[in-house]
Amino acid sequence: MRKLRTFFFCIAAAMATAAPAQEAPRAILVLDGSGSMWGQIDGKAKITIAQEVVGELLDSLPETQALGLTVYGHRRKGDCSDIETLVAPAAGTHDAIIAAVNGIKPKGKTPMTDAVRQAAEALRYTEEKATVILVSDGIETCNPDPCAAARVLEETGVDFTAHVIGFDTTDPEALKQMKCLAEETGGSFRSASNAAELGAALAIVAEPVLEPDPVTVSFLATDGKNGPRIADGLIWSLFEGDSTLLEGEAVGSLSRDLPRGEYRVSVLRLVDEATEEAVFGVGEVNKQVVLELPEFRPGATIDAPGTAIAGDMLPVRWTGPNAEGDYISISKTGNGYLFHTYTREGPLLDLQMPPQPGIYEIRYVLKDGSKVLARAPIEVTPVTASVTAPEIAAAGSIVEVPWTGPDYEGDYVAVSIPKDKGYEFYTQTRHGSPAQVTLPAEPGTYELRYVMKNGPTIVARTPLTVTAVTAGVIAPADLTAGATVDIDWSGPNNRNDRVAVVPRGEDKQMDYAYTRDGTPVEVDLPAKPGEYDLVYIVGQDRSILARVPITVTAVTASITAPADLAAGATVDVDWSGPNNRNDRVAIVPRGEDKQMDYAYTRDGTPVEVDLPAKPGEYDLVYIVGQDRSILARVPITVTAVKISLSVPDELSIGATVPVDWDGPDYPSDRIAVMERGKNKRLTYVYTRNGNPAMLALPETAGDYDLVYVMRVGNTVVHRVPITIR
Repeated sequence: MRKLRTFFFCIAAAMATAAPAQEAPRAILVLDGSGSMWGQIDGKAKITIAQEVVGELLDSLPETQALGLTVYGHRRKGDCSDIETLVAPAAGTHDAIIAAVNGIKPKGKTPMTDAVRQAAEALRYTEEKATVILVSDGIETCNPDPCAAARVLEETGVDFTAHVIGFDTTDPEALKQMKCLAEETGGSFRSASNAAELGAALAIVAEPVLEPDPVTVSFLATDGKNGPRIADGLIWSLFEGDSTLLEGEAVGSLSRDLPRGEYRVSVLRLVDEATEEAVFGVGEVNKQVVLELPEFRPGATIDAPGTAIAGDMLPVRWTGPNAEGDYISISKTGNGYLFHTYTREGPLLDLQMPPQPGIYEIRYVLKDGSKVLARAPIEVTPVTASVTAPEIAAAGSIVEVPWTGPDYEGDYVAVSIPKDKGYEFYTQTRHGSPAQVTLPAEPGTYELRYVMKNGPTIVARTPLTVTAVTAGVIAPADLTAGATVDIDWSGPNNRNDRVAVVPRGEDKQMDYAYTRDGTPVEVDLPAKPGEYDLVYIVGQDRSILARVPITVTAVTASITAPADLAAGATVDVDWSGPNNRNDRVAIVPRGEDKQMDYAYTRDGTPVEVDLPAKPGEYDLVYIVGQDRSILARVPITVTAVKISLSVPDELSIGATVPVDWDGPDYPSDRIAVMERGKNKRLTYVYTRNGNPAMLALPETAGDYDLVYVMRVGNTVVHRVPITIR
């Protein structure tokens, strides 16, 4: 109980120290008299505690303190208007407040927000400093938005503050409301669940209130009510009473730090000299002042014909501000546009007309689309067009389609499935009439259409029946693996039609020839024997019109290795085999497929093949050109050749010295000087120039290698270290 008394004495301190003594604000204690105040703390009703402590509290306060009392929920149950200022704020009210508090019998709801507002009004908060101290134990049960109400009190008050104390309050929503009510007005909030905490909370509330710092007030002007912000071309002035704080500030928006008080701001728009002003109060929170200037509409005109053909480009003459981004549009009723052209294109510009007939409006529109400066009605009339179907319409063929129409940019003649919005094939009208149109490969019922790109919009259509076509292929008698054979065919010969060989019953093309090359066509048979099909394929959709099964038979090949197989030599190799396109005889590493040198069989038999410069085990092979498969393989051994190099003992830089050598002397073999242990050639001489070979030495002294380089692969096959001084 003693700590509870401390709590209420802190209330008194808060009232007494809310401002300097010479300008102490009037204050009202708002006390909760709702039914929940019958709740108990330490076995005693909260209202009883309040009545006892308020009496002791007021005995300690000076009679000069202007104090009042407002109570809510103390007279009627379920009545949100049950708010009563029992004692008006004034000096010498202590006895009246004690008597009023002692007479409270909690009954009703908790309209704490409206109670704070009524107390503020009793304190003339819009004219004078005012402090309200609310002690409540429950959630707001009447006003739906305590935060919004507190915000209004702060914005409209001269210097209004509400301190709020949650008395034995545990409801999270109630605590949230109380905290918002205090913070929005620059006051403090404390929650207490027992006597000790209540005393501590009020001790903090009782701290002297310092003069608040200036707050930031920003000013902006809009073009009309709820219109866009005006960014430039404004002149601002700011006043406090008869004092001029700012005059003639030419900025788009304004921001100033201002102390509490009442101010007046005015703005002038240069372009039309429109003005607006506002009076506003400054409290403890930052705020924004918005001035709504009359909506600005520069002069503009539209000069255009009263009618136009659908989809046409219409010349439109205009006048207006021609600001960056302004445009001329054609629109239906309402906002937005169908097509537009920017005014930067000039005072006479072309405007795209809609594809659909009807009544429209041509407009001059400012860049952000918010203002229409000028309007002119226009009637868009239908456009005429036609397409004529050909007498013969074979599937997959290209037919001529005569047409008439506006021939606007991007217009086209199309063949479509009747219910589809798209097309199967099309040709643009810019290529002239008749249009060359490709028909679908699938027979059936279609439509020929004249389509305006604008939309796109179909302006003419006619039915079209696409008829089926047939084809045939004739297989030759000789069908050996890898062979190139002549295939006779018959068929529509449409664009990209082809004759192909495919695996039996499949569609994957292994080789093909276009029918545009005439009949017969040449096709390479697979290198692998087996069952295949010759097919006629429609180029348009890869469908197969004809299929003939064939059997590709196996072929054999042989190779005869020469007797002399010296490393690096060019040897004649006899062969037999199918001699198909790109077949070849090659030398490969033993048991591998990588070709080291080869010759095409089309050059006849024997063929010349270069043996590797490195002695070892290799294979001579017959390779099928089509798939690189090997039909024949003969193992060979490449033998080493004798090579030696000899030079004088003394070698001088830049000298030309004789080199005695022994070697195969293949064409383009050479003797060279290289960096020691490397293959970078510095100087060289061909062996065909004779023996000894006259070799120029490098101009730099050092250790080098004298080497014999075989022409096959430019391979170093012999190396002798030398020193040049």
